[in-house]
Amino acid sequence: MSTLEIRPATAADLPAITEIYEHAVRYGTATFELIPPDLAEMTRRFRVLADGGFPYLVAAVEGAVIGYAYAGPYRPRPAYRFTVENSVYLKPATHRRGIGLQLMQRLITECEARGYRQMIAVIGDSANAGSIGVHTKCGFQMIGTHPSVGFKFGRWLDTVMMQRALGEGATTLPRE
Repeated sequence: MSTLEIRPATAADLPAITEIYEHAVRYGTATFELIPPDLAEMTRRFRVLADGGFPYLVAAVEGAVIGYAYAGPYRPRPAYRFTVENSVYLKPATHRRGIGLQLMQRLITECEARGYRQMIAVIGDSANAGSIGVHTKCGFQMIGTHPSVGFKFGRWLDTVMMQRALGEGATTLPRE
């Protein structure tokens, strides 16, 4: 594989991001969405995160986007403002090559630089060993499983919850 570049996402990357996510919605259980959002909706979602100062990254090879990762608010209430939730998606042909791991490592670094203290992973489908493995390698701990909370492709699906401290975590008070 050529040199992998991980960089901030731009609006020009959104068609490729939309295509990657569309495949995940149509054929995978990493997301519980049932209808793939179009480019306009993906653009709106990107703008909300970018305008909020959250990191949104792409992995590209020779300029072609092959994966992306972002962090966003874990919950909307103000007490959660130091906690983010992450998402990572890759083109299917690029799975199991360490790209998701590299995206997650960079995302963690970007979130720590922004002062976030906790990162939550809500992993669709407890059978998603790849995502669970990447999160484990990045220092996430298993915090629980919500059994049978999603229904997709004619079957019940679990969500796996994992968590990782960022920076000083809860050992010190955050700067307001």
